[in-house]
Amino acid sequence: MTWLDTPTHREWLGRGLTDVLTFALRSIRPEGGFHHLGADGSPLPGRRPLLFLTARMAYSASAGVRHGIPGSGDLLDHAMASLTGLHADTVNGGWLTEPGVETRKSTYDHVHVGLAASAALGVGHPSAATLLEQVVDVVDTRLWDPATETLQESFAADWSDPEDYRGANANMHGTEAFLAMGTATGDAVWHRRALAMAERLIDRSARENGWLLPEHYTAGWEVLPEYNRDEPMHPFRPYGATFGHSLEWARFLLQLEASPLVGSPAWLLEAADALGRRALDGGWALDGRPGLVYTVDWDGRPVADVRLHWPVCEGIQLSASLVRRTGDEHWESWYRRLWDHAARYFVDERGTWRNELDETMAEGGQIWPGRPDVYHCGGALAGPLEA
Repeated sequence: MTWLDTPTHREWLGRGLTDVLTFALRSIRPEGGFHHLGADGSPLPGRRPLLFLTARMAYSASAGVRHGIPGSGDLLDHAMASLTGLHADTVNGGWLTEPGVETRKSTYDHVHVGLAASAALGVGHPSAATLLEQVVDVVDTRLWDPATETLQESFAADWSDPEDYRGANANMHGTEAFLAMGTATGDAVWHRRALAMAERLIDRSARENGWLLPEHYTAGWEVLPEYNRDEPMHPFRPYGATFGHSLEWARFLLQLEASPLVGSPAWLLEAADALGRRALDGGWALDGRPGLVYTVDWDGRPVADVRLHWPVCEGIQLSASLVRRTGDEHWESWYRRLWDHAARYFVDERGTWRNELDETMAEGGQIWPGRPDVYHCGGALAGPLEA
């Protein structure tokens, strides 16, 4: 029997989801947005609310509402009020990445608003439909490049000065958002766009590189393999390949394969399996310590060896999805192994998650100090319940 059908395991997942969302209630910021929390649940000083984290909270809280977890409604209401208030750019349109600070308009941030609005619409939030209409307008008029069927990267605050760079990360989360938007609206255009991005980045680029995905490109989609070689710990654009992103992409490929709104080319399942095996079978404990390193070079050797919680969470969700899709015991084995690893190293005695581990496998904070985000761990807990 798979753990996914074991009542005690499902109860454990539900308790874990309750624990992380209850912890997140402490992050509500009265002025709007959410505090970055330290390990003790207190706000970290000197950190402003960020758009993508606010949007992710709406997404995670929607899962809590769907599963009947008390407190999730308060989180969702606050996140939605922040997206339509604090973060809204009433001058130039779109949303503010970091209210109170002049920043560029980031596609990565904006597609997260689409994910949030779609999830909130799915649980009947009254602000969701209007917010989603605004996202659709921004995507269609600002972000989507019909010539390449991909998303542009960033702009100045007034939407001028498009960045001469294309990133797999923004397009990956764009794929995630478009999947959610298509499901929420029934409009097939969103899943067709998601499939187009996946074809370029996975069926072509990752396949051509032995299932190590190049993350950085020119505006003409030429690979930049040496991009940020001197910034291996960059939180959004590190040098090299990122196994956690391979696992995320693989999960979205399975969602595309299951979509009734587009055809299901055979390569989707093949690529999801290949990405998962390259990351987990080929990437686990590369440097002799358990877990997944942050990044590897193009020969598959570790570059940034810090352990982050989110690749483990993505591996959990992918392996659960592959168990359901294929019944392959290989993925059941990985599902259990990843949860054993998470329970030993990342989940603390209160059921909250350490974000990052140092070289001794103790809690660290080089890339993301504290515990700013429940999106990935919430997904690892809710995803298998819905697989």
